[in-house]
Order: sequence, then C-alpha cells, then structure tokens
Amino acid sequence: MGNNWPTYPLEKCMEAIIDYRGKTPNKTSSGVPLITAKIVKGGRILPVQEYIAESEYDTWMRRGHPQKGDILITTEAPLGEVAQLDGRKVALAQRLITLRGKKGFLDNTFLKYLLQSHEVQHQIDGRASGTNVSGIKQSELRKVLLPIPDFPEQRAIAHILGSLDDKIELNRRMNETLEAMVQALFKSWFIDFDPVIDNALAAGHPIPEELQARAALRESLGDARKPLPDDLCNLFPSEFEFTEEMGWIPKGWEVGTFGNIAIQKRLPAHPPSIPTDTPYIGLEHMPMGSISLGNWGLAEDISSGKSWFAENDILFGKLRPYFHKVGVAPVDGVCSTDIVVITPKTDEWFSTALCIASSKAFVEYTTAGSTGTKMPRTNWKDMAAYKVCLPAKSVADLFDSSLKPSIAKILANLHANRDLSRTRDTLLPKLLSGEIRTQAAEKLVEVAV
Repeated sequence: MGNNWPTYPLEKCMEAIIDYRGKTPNKTSSGVPLITAKIVKGGRILPVQEYIAESEYDTWMRRGHPQKGDILITTEAPLGEVAQLDGRKVALAQRLITLRGKKGFLDNTFLKYLLQSHEVQHQIDGRASGTNVSGIKQSELRKVLLPIPDFPEQRAIAHILGSLDDKIELNRRMNETLEAMVQALFKSWFIDFDPVIDNALAAGHPIPEELQARAALRESLGDARKPLPDDLCNLFPSEFEFTEEMGWIPKGWEVGTFGNIAIQKRLPAHPPSIPTDTPYIGLEHMPMGSISLGNWGLAEDISSGKSWFAENDILFGKLRPYFHKVGVAPVDGVCSTDIVVITPKTDEWFSTALCIASSKAFVEYTTAGSTGTKMPRTNWKDMAAYKVCLPAKSVADLFDSSLKPSIAKILANLHANRDLSRTRDTLLPKLLSGEIRTQAAEKLVEVAV
C-alpha cells in the first residue's frame, strides 16, 4: 500500500489517544449528546438517541475532551467503525477511542479514510481478540501500521474523498428537509385541517371549540398565513361536523380505516426462484424514523422465504414496530417477511397512505396492539383497522400531486448517494496504493458531484 510510503505504528502518529472504557455513564433524556459505538456506522455518526447531564460532562470526560476533526473508532460491537467529529459538544461512551493526528504530520480526515481501508481494517481484525464478540485492546490498536505520505498528499487525498462525502451529506440533509416538509403538509391538511379552518374563517362559519386554538393561530399569522389559491381552496369544505369515532372532522369527509385506502401486497418469494442480483431489504437496512431507504443488500445469500415488492411500495417493519422502520421502496426487490408490503388501492391515495403509515401516531397504535413478549409483532389486520379521516378523492389527488415531486427527489438522492459511495469506495484503495494519482481522481470527482 501507499506507493512505497513509509509506515509508522499508529501510536507514533498521534497527538492524542483517548480511551473511554470504564463504567457506563448515567443517561438522561436531554443534555449533552452521547455518542455510542452503535451509532458510529458507515463513516458517519447516526442520529443521537441518548444524552448525559451537563453537570456530569467534565467528570465523565476527564480523560480528555474531544475536539473538532478528531476521529472515533469503535473497539467492539461493532469493531473498526470510523467517523469524524464536527464542532458540536458531545460525550463519548464506552467502546470508543478518540484519535488525533500530530499536527503537520497526519491529517485527521486522511486518517479517517486510512482507517477504513481494507489493509488497515485487516490489521485491526488480525489484532482483535474475543470468542463471542471480537474486540481490540488499545495496546494492540497502537501497534497497527499506518502508511503515511507527505502531508500535502494526505490533504489532497482527504479533499478528494471528502468532496464525495460532502455531497452525500448534502443529499442526506436535503432528504431530511423534504421528509419534514412532507409530514408538515400532511399534518396541516389532515390533522390540523388548516385549509378547512381558513375557509371557515373566510366564510364566517363557526369553529368547533376543539379547533379554536388552531383557528386563532391561523388568524394571528395575518398575511403570512398564505391560504391555498381559490381553485384549490374550493376543494375543501368550510364547515365541520361531529363524529362519534373521531370528534370534529371537515364536513363531507368520512371516518374510515387505513384498510379503506391501502392493501397488503402478498407475493411470496422463494430462494430458488430469486435471481442472486435481486435487491434485498431486511429490517437491518431500514433506518428508524425516516422514509429514505438508501441501503439494501442482494438476494445471493438469502436461504428462507421472502416477499416481493416493487419500487414505490410502502415497507413497514412489523417486528418491534416501535423502532419506527417505515419507508418507500427505491427499487424492485424482495424483503424480509417481518416487513409488511403496502400499496394504495388507487394511485391518488399513495401519499396519504405513506404519511399515515410513517406517522408517529400509527407506529404507536401498532406498537400498542403488538403481540409477543420478547419479539412483539403487529399484523396487517390490526394495521388495516386503524381509524383515519378520509377526504374527498379530489383532495387526496391534490395531496398526492403536491408530494410526488418531493418523494421522487428523495428517491433520486438515495440513488445518487449510492453512486457517490461507489465512486468513493473505488477511489479509496486506488489513491492509497498509488494506482491513481490525485490529479486524475479530481477529474473523476468533478464529474461525479
């Protein structure tokens, strides 16, 4: 590796090595974000789920405070995952070691990519120990040999690979924004009934007591309220009516069930008949709380029955539904039988069905009705019985046409990120081996981003 670059033991290249092994910190519901080994994955830090109290920060981090640009590496469960810290104040849990390269000798971003290379990962695996769970001691990690080019070369390689990761991160954040916009519009139209309230205010019709606070908020916005154009406003009623099942709903809308607008697609897939290059989505590929399903494997290693799904089907993780694994299929493929494949009965209900299935309220409903102590599961019968307020089909069609561009952009970003990741993963070993020079790699990156 490294085009005859000199190699040094990791410990000789570091300004700081901070090991956070020890007792588990007291966790809180808010405070300083706690980075744990399980959320360091794929070169980045996943959304934080745990915190420690601000008052305990200095005590817990007494071995050293992390700095912007420091590199984290997991030492066990999982082993060898790497990520780089930004400038946010964070606390670090067990099974993580912080590495900080010597200034002017080892660039931290270059170190991140170097640690992810096959050759260095192979060394880490070779120095690990443990029967059931593989882990590496700090004393062994210190002995890992790192090939170190000149500092300007490090910076050039880090810039090339970092440009690809920056674009991936930009697309990921764009998807977060698009998802938030999708859910915000769903809440506005079908939970808060904003267009109906606007029409009622304009017509001088009474507002039910339960909705008066929302109406007052809408009025207080003044010109910033931005009601829908007249031709679209006319699709919504201007009055409310009371129902026993759901309280006040827009007049003319119906109380129905999720099963009125969506069905479970049941297409069994058996391994002998599944091409090995078929995309496969398991629960392990689905992120929590996001409809963006950017990861999938291939069917080459599956041995049990699965379910077929098509692009744009809605996938709902029925095992431990409280993990909130719901998303839009970005490809045709097969999935675990612990995933319910959902499709709208007719096209205009797609966006409504997606927003309902991915809503916090629906996930909580399925969780409450799950059966099984250790491995609770929901089922389609219960999911289909979920009570919903159904608008006229013209409103459902308008909602769907309003959201389809955002959902299409989310899927396009997912595919773009897979292409960018492949480019980065292809360039990484070639840059580190000297097979490709930085000038040539820069041209490839310019095309990719």
